[in-house]
Amino acid sequence: MQVPLQITFRHMDSSEALAARIRRRAHELERFFDRIVSCRVLVECRHPRALQGNLFRVRADLAVPGREIVVGRDPAAHYAHTDAHVAVRDAFNAVRRLLQDYVREQRGDVKLHAVPDHGRVSHLLPEQDCGFIRTGQGAEIYFHRNSVANGRFDRLAVGDEVRFVAQDSESARGPQASTVVPIGKHHLPTTDAVRA
Repeated sequence: MQVPLQITFRHMDSSEALAARIRRRAHELERFFDRIVSCRVLVECRHPRALQGNLFRVRADLAVPGREIVVGRDPAAHYAHTDAHVAVRDAFNAVRRLLQDYVREQRGDVKLHAVPDHGRVSHLLPEQDCGFIRTGQGAEIYFHRNSVANGRFDRLAVGDEVRFVAQDSESARGPQASTVVPIGKHHLPTTDAVRA
């Protein structure tokens, strides 16, 4: 690390055993990714005057090139955090997962999934087993009965909102959807609403 590890204890006595555990976990992170700029850890006792049942909050702040990774384990959501060692373990496990995501992103290993397009059924031609979807941009996309998920073509109505995947090639009727998934009658913002 370019900046030495900083450990702070708040509303509690400092603990060498806990500090050693934090140093060990920070060292593991540094072995995994050797370009960590700094690591600051705060261990806080949330109710210092309580005789039992104290909850510990651990905040870990890790600086890496171009980003800051911050984890603050909320003790209210984790009753196991009556043990400060468990709270430190959980916080560092979360930091490690976020650091792994960062490293994958830096290597370009993150897969970006295409978000299906949205639209509304504008025309249905049941006698021809097809219909058309109007996209938010106003384009008309043709779809066939067989492209509707779960055989729900007969349940479609004009105005229903759908997600669809457009094919690269067009049909004789123009752009075509290969998959159409009805998602109900939720309201999509219209182009007029977006402009407003």
